Amino acid sequence: MSQVPWRDERDGMYGWIWRHLPGNAGVKALISLMLIVAVVYVLFQYVFPWAEPLLPFNDVTVDNQ
Repeated sequence: MSQVPWRDERDGMYGWIWRHLPGNAGVKALISLMLIVAVVYVLFQYVFPWAEPLLPFNDVTVDNQ
């Protein structure tokens, strides 16, 4: 058994993604960056506007005096 816990094929989701990306480390880093940008774009353009009416951020209890 390995002394390093992530060396025995249990390195999680990010390790799985990194292993399955094509190319060398530079290409993998560029693809990873593009994936992160795509996820952030989808969150800000579609998910957050959809979820905003469901969240209680506008329910304030301070009076306007």
